[in-house]
Amino acid sequence: GVDTLLGPEMRSTGEVMGFDSKFHRAFYKAQLGAGIELPISGKIFLSIKEEDKGSVLLEAANCLVEMNFTLIATRGTASFLEKSGIKSVIVNKVYEGRPNIVDQIKNGEIVLIFNTTSGAQAIDDSRSMRTSALMDGIPYFTTLAAIHAAAFAIKARGQDDIGVRALQAF
Repeated sequence: GVDTLLGPEMRSTGEVMGFDSKFHRAFYKAQLGAGIELPISGKIFLSIKEEDKGSVLLEAANCLVEMNFTLIATRGTASFLEKSGIKSVIVNKVYEGRPNIVDQIKNGEIVLIFNTTSGAQAIDDSRSMRTSALMDGIPYFTTLAAIHAAAFAIKARGQDDIGVRALQAF
């Protein structure tokens, strides 16, 4: 089967562009152009590798909580968030038993996935999650930069008219 995890040679070959005077609105438009509808409410799953657990992640998580999203996280990520006062609900990884994150994805409970991994084992462990997300059309972000951009793109969507303008208007 096809794995949706992009390698470096695949990240730079995008077919769409979002253009706006503000980055987060442009990112939102690019997602729409790629057929990805970012959610406005619901449960967001986070499983973040250690080296990505820092201020950028906290900024994105706070942004999502302010918009009333519910954060669902693996134990390590939930612990990191809790230390900064951000509440989340713990869910099992696939290998930790059921119910787990794949069960929640298949049950239609998750609207967005943020998952950064490192190492062959972690990537292999998340394969069933990526496959389930793809089958159910759930947006899935695998880099800290994309996670931050997605969180603030959702916020920008709620604040401004995203609209369409001629390129010459810029």
